[in-house]
Amino acid sequence: MTHFGKIAAATLLVIGAGTVSASADDCSGRSHDTGTAVGAVGGGLIGGLATHSVAGGLGGAVIGGLAGNAIARNDDCHHSNVRAHRQSYYTDRDGHRHYYTR
Repeated sequence: MTHFGKIAAATLLVIGAGTVSASADDCSGRSHDTGTAVGAVGGGLIGGLATHSVAGGLGGAVIGGLAGNAIARNDDCHHSNVRAHRQSYYTDRDGHRHYYTR
């Protein structure tokens, strides 16, 4: 197996373990698997290429997965708060407000 193949296999192993902790949160009730996976892949690639070792790739994947999960959670909570405070009107070109009926 080539050096890149070992890093790729190790990254996939860490992604499988890292997505277990990507459960739903209180803000939206959605899981954050995608953020965790993208962070783990990116971290694994950067860590592996920077250190030229499988251990660096694994460490990068773990740190990247945790960071990706945290970023996805923060972004999701922020969007949830924005949606809750969004105003229910629009302003036309003359500056008049038009309210939506619910």
